[in-house]
Amino acid sequence: MAHDLKTPGVYVREIRTLPASVAAVATAIPAFIGYTEKAEKDGESLVDIPTRIRSYPEFVELFGGPEKETGIDIDIDDSGPVRVVTAKLTTPSDSILNYALRMYFANGGGPCWIVSVDTAGTGGVFPSNSNLKTDLETGLDAIAKEDEPTLLVMPEAVNLTTANQIAVMDKALKQCNTLQDRFTIMDVQDTGDITADANDFRNETLGNLKYGAAYYPNIKTLINFEYDDEDVDITNHVLDGSTGATDYLNASLDEIKDGTFETGGVPNLELYNQILAEINKLTVTLPPSSSVAGIYARVDRNRGVWKAPANVTVSNILGPNTQITREDQADLNVDATSGKSINAIRAFAGKGTLVWGARTLAGNDNEWRYVPVRRLYIFVEESTKKATEFVVFEPNDANTWLRVKTMIENFLTTLWRDGALAGGKPEDAFFVNVGLGITMTPQDILNGIMNVEIGLAAVRPAEFIVLKFSHKLQQS
Repeated sequence: MAHDLKTPGVYVREIRTLPASVAAVATAIPAFIGYTEKAEKDGESLVDIPTRIRSYPEFVELFGGPEKETGIDIDIDDSGPVRVVTAKLTTPSDSILNYALRMYFANGGGPCWIVSVDTAGTGGVFPSNSNLKTDLETGLDAIAKEDEPTLLVMPEAVNLTTANQIAVMDKALKQCNTLQDRFTIMDVQDTGDITADANDFRNETLGNLKYGAAYYPNIKTLINFEYDDEDVDITNHVLDGSTGATDYLNASLDEIKDGTFETGGVPNLELYNQILAEINKLTVTLPPSSSVAGIYARVDRNRGVWKAPANVTVSNILGPNTQITREDQADLNVDATSGKSINAIRAFAGKGTLVWGARTLAGNDNEWRYVPVRRLYIFVEESTKKATEFVVFEPNDANTWLRVKTMIENFLTTLWRDGALAGGKPEDAFFVNVGLGITMTPQDILNGIMNVEIGLAAVRPAEFIVLKFSHKLQQS
């Protein structure tokens, strides 16, 4: 471009010497969809409005705490020399998103998105199956409009029938396939029968299997249930008739604490504290998806998205709800018929509870069998897509092709050096092709099309380690 120089003097022109660069997008930003105690900010409703948060306290501020349990029953036995108190919760609340967020952050989670589909999950009134399915699908439609989320998580979907749960998950997988920038973490319903649970899950029809992974079983967390003293009742009290002790049958916990259960009664703080100790032994059992989402975030941050989120400890838990053996996992990990691999969460002596699987639902697909491979491609595709947007409407010529090629090659070289790509040298790890007669025809250029071909040699997890031993004959 000619410069119109008319006045004598010194002129400065900045010359572009550095190529454009590819900025890496975030890889573990989950979107949690479900029911909350409230959904409000500055007096405005947040129902079905995706909201970004960075911490659990921020979640509580906007969406409230967990639903308080109303079904804790206390059994007191005063017939022996020592009082025996037992606490049980037969029907815990189905509204578990708050607890799930705690597990997400406890396992290394960071920023995430929340879609509160309603506040009807509180007060002991959880939606019917059909309403729950509709609400979750509405939440999926809402999060589809946001660009940042890279993971979809719906812990409360386990409250659906298997058919309805799979229908919701199928919609999530379709969204992932359409947008190509996110991945679904799903739960397999846990009844304790490993074979039946796996068969029920696999017998339903799912598409776009490469965009999701399933985990099993549920996990027993260290989280205590929330409750009010007035909602805890003594449902059974066995007395030794000769002691003249107070019969607390039908008393509530707060009445025992303040002595208002009987006329002229006195507080029984010893019994109150004994009951509290038993209630605190009750802990929340949750589907694993939220904990796994936190593990994804932790592994991505510490190692990279190309590292399998497996052989990693699940934090803040007592252990898996159902114990899985090597033989059990053989059927979960590989299924020749449906191909739907199910990743096991297993307890190991001396190691704790570990995620012991890294397969997508496309377990029979050589290209997309592993979670880190699928997520690495999502990461590279999304990063490159955003970085090359500046090329739109630029001249479709050799200068532009060279800029794009150099930019992508620099990005992939960095990934190779970080260990994301296999190969002894960059040319073994990836290729970037662009140009007339290489990726484009003259007709493509006339139509305004610039084709860029990128090939990656993604590293794959060493899922099966085979050690071969043999006897060596004595030679001296």
